[in-house]
Amino acid sequence: MNGKELDTILFDHKNWILNKENGKQADLTGANLKDANLSYADLTGANLTRADLTGANLKRADLTRADLTGAILIDSDLTGSNLRSANLRCSNLTGANLTGANLTYVDLTGANLKDANLKEARLIGAILIGSDLTSSDLTGADLTRANLTGANLTDADLTDADLIYADLIYVNLTGANLTRANLRNADLTRADLMDSDLTKASLTRADLIRANLTGANLKDANLTYVDLTDAILIGSDLTTANLTGAILIGYDLKGASISVFCKWKISYKNDLIRIGCKEKTIEDWDSFFESNRIYETKRDTEDFKRIRANYEALKTYLNIMKK
Repeated sequence: MNGKELDTILFDHKNWILNKENGKQADLTGANLKDANLSYADLTGANLTRADLTGANLKRADLTRADLTGAILIDSDLTGSNLRSANLRCSNLTGANLTGANLTYVDLTGANLKDANLKEARLIGAILIGSDLTSSDLTGADLTRANLTGANLTDADLTDADLIYADLIYVNLTGANLTRANLRNADLTRADLMDSDLTKASLTRADLIRANLTGANLKDANLTYVDLTDAILIGSDLTTANLTGAILIGYDLKGASISVFCKWKISYKNDLIRIGCKEKTIEDWDSFFESNRIYETKRDTEDFKRIRANYEALKTYLNIMKK
């Protein structure tokens, strides 16, 4: 397509957007737009199905609700573009630059985003089911409530990304960098997180049922109230991770590194052991743990088990040191 034809289509499309007489919706189905300069173009609602936009300049372009089904956008520049509610199903965005782009509620089902740059991109509520994001850069991206079921994020960089309430069932995050990522309330059921880096990540109330965390780095991660039922944690590093209230049923911790922790600080001074704000002798604490008395933490909880385990560990230490 030559420049004059494209200019005419864009002019008519602008009039269509403005509801002017003689306006016409842009139909660029299958158009050859390789290396085209469409920066700042208003393509709201345009039909770009199967269009070839390889290497195209789409900086700051408005593609709101545009249909880009099956479009080829390899190495295209979509920096700061607006793709809100656009249809990009089965599109090819390999190596595309989407830095700071607005992809809110976009449909990227089955899309190819290998090596794509999505730094600081907004993907709130986006649909990325079965998409390929291998080695993509999602640093600081907002994926709140995004659906990434079955997506491939192998070696992707999700440092500081927001994945609150994201659907990550069966997602492949092998080797991914999730340092400081916010995964609060995310669903990672059966996700593969082998060798991933979750240092200082927040996973409060996330579902990691049957997830594979073999060799994962979870140092300083917030795992409060996370569900790790039947999760595989072989060789993982949970040093200084916060597991308060976590559900740990049927998990596999072979070779894992884990810190001893509990809800309340436990200390010893002047022949008294202090748990939280309560101070007692060893004899009095033994009597308490053997009784049915309750101070604050219910006895049938994981928190209570951890408190008792830490108390018993300290008591054993004191007994050995006194010999």
